[in-house]
Amino acid sequence: MSNDPVASNLPAIVGVLGGGRMGAGIAHAFLTSGATVTVVERDRESADAAYARVADSVDKSLARGAVAESRDELLARFSTSTDYADFAAAGLVIEAVPEIWELKISSLQAVEAVLAPEAILASNTSSLSVTGMAEKLQRPANFLGLHFFNPVPASTLIEVVIGKQTAQELVPASRGWVAALGKTAVVVNDAPGFASSRLGVAIALEAMRMVEEGVASAEDIDNAMVLGYKHPTGPLKTTDIVGLDVRLGIAEYLHETLGDRFAPPQILKDLVAEGKLGRKAGQGFYSW
Repeated sequence: MSNDPVASNLPAIVGVLGGGRMGAGIAHAFLTSGATVTVVERDRESADAAYARVADSVDKSLARGAVAESRDELLARFSTSTDYADFAAAGLVIEAVPEIWELKISSLQAVEAVLAPEAILASNTSSLSVTGMAEKLQRPANFLGLHFFNPVPASTLIEVVIGKQTAQELVPASRGWVAALGKTAVVVNDAPGFASSRLGVAIALEAMRMVEEGVASAEDIDNAMVLGYKHPTGPLKTTDIVGLDVRLGIAEYLHETLGDRFAPPQILKDLVAEGKLGRKAGQGFYSW
């Protein structure tokens, strides 16, 4: 993997809005591939936490021998901020805030306002309409979806989502960025849930119904998919890793847009109401 962002087709300067688990993972991916990266967060405490997440991820990459540069060299190209204006020089900014429509739109509009006219803006949304977001922007042709998967450093997939107004030249360009990150692009046209979330949620919801109906335990259902279909973890453990609240939000959106086959099971709604959100809460379908 080249550490020259120009030679590797990456924009030399990349911004990430939101430094949580996903945003930090995205920042790490671009940073270790040679780009200069800035993460913008809502306040200094959150920005400091984002810096710590990325630094920790860098340390793990160094321990695995996955990068050739030193820690000091890598972190010299990384910064965090609370000011959108620090995205001004970026050639690409990826929004990675929570899956709340109003928050996505306001965040994207605020970022677009400081970007150069030729800069590209992307959303890491896992299900929301890329075309709908683009309609709220001044330069919709410069906007697309780049759906990363958790955990970003270990995942080899990025779903490239093309909206109705996305410039067609962004398709090969985004394929080049993904390849430069050492990952594989799957290109889909904008539709509810895209390809990955739509299929993944459909399987997970049916697995939840099976638990609800007493067909089998969560462990046995997951083992059936791991051993029989070569899933890496199984749909219920994956739900715990993603977050039950996140899965519920996607299911509600797909239910609204695609119909009753995506209606969230009561067990999912109950667990979220009880604060059992999966790994991040210590309890979901599994104890962590």
